[in-house]
Amino acid sequence: MSISRRVFLRNAAVATALLNIKSNALAKAVERTGIKDFYKDDFHIGTILSTEALLNNDTPLLSLVAREFNAITAENCMKWEPIRPNDKEWDWTAADKFVEFGEKNKMYIVGHNLVWHSQCPKEVFQNETGGVISKEGLTKKMQDHIATKAGRYKGRLQAWDVVNEAVEDDGSWRKSPWYNIMGEDFIAKAFHFAHEVDPKAHLIYNDYNTETPVKRDFIVNMVKNFKKKGVPIQGVGMQEHVSIDGPDVAEIDKTLTMLKEIGVRAHITELDIDVLPSVWNLPTAEVSTRFDYTPARDPYTKGLPKEIEEKLAKRYEDIFKVYLKHRDNIDRVTFWGTTDKESWLNGFPIKGRTNYPLLFDRESKPKAAYFRLLDLKK
Repeated sequence: MSISRRVFLRNAAVATALLNIKSNALAKAVERTGIKDFYKDDFHIGTILSTEALLNNDTPLLSLVAREFNAITAENCMKWEPIRPNDKEWDWTAADKFVEFGEKNKMYIVGHNLVWHSQCPKEVFQNETGGVISKEGLTKKMQDHIATKAGRYKGRLQAWDVVNEAVEDDGSWRKSPWYNIMGEDFIAKAFHFAHEVDPKAHLIYNDYNTETPVKRDFIVNMVKNFKKKGVPIQGVGMQEHVSIDGPDVAEIDKTLTMLKEIGVRAHITELDIDVLPSVWNLPTAEVSTRFDYTPARDPYTKGLPKEIEEKLAKRYEDIFKVYLKHRDNIDRVTFWGTTDKESWLNGFPIKGRTNYPLLFDRESKPKAAYFRLLDLKK
């Protein structure tokens, strides 16, 4: 063997050993801290807690959440239907556990949500005889609901998603029962009611596709107009259910710039990255949308190819670079799930697919995207 060949092999072996030492050291450091600690000077790093994890006391998952994150959002347990299946019944079991977990781990706790058109019983919009409730009747019902729910956790939650998804993708009001009965006034009233109950809570309007210009412009103008009228909207939640190919990060950048200009804090509330083939021309997170399953729409059942894994890591890196640029006006970045196994995208908009949108795989191990985000903070 030539001298140059021996030198090359020796150098390669040394490089590999150093890389392994670096990776092992980083892994051990992460085990003691978490991604939250890398971004502690920038914004909170959050995730959601499912009802199942809370009620079943999923210790491995809850331990992972406690180590990695310093903010939590209630995935479903605080929505109207799960917490109040009918007008006369409240179920606080999972919601209480959610708040207790956050308090125990000294987290930024987000209640999700107070007013939404989905996961809301039809009875809410009916009067005592089963007809359409009056504007006054629905206003009273909204006020009572917010007073009871927000009042139970007054001073214990840092923020509420007060109104969720009131705007259509075409930049118009969503014609939900709330809007049809109360008009756009329902948004202002919801924020006023929440502020009256818990004046120290940070109050957020939350929506998806906030990077779409026409929808973004409508939301920005809506919030600006409400604020001029004294409506206590203090933050806007950008859900950020994005795909591996879009939207362009320049659009995310523009939305964040516009939110700062109108004087509201930005929250990244439901971040995940869909790696599977899109089945629509325009992205959406409307939960009622469904498409048929075909193998072509579910190409990674045996694992994510290396090139897609790298593409996902690069996509997260590019998005987080924009977040860091706007760190002065972003309160938190929350992922909509902790591990790929629990992601809602395995069943939306097609049931039974295998998706890989988060930082931890199905075995709760950190993925390449996770380490890419740590590298940004070195």
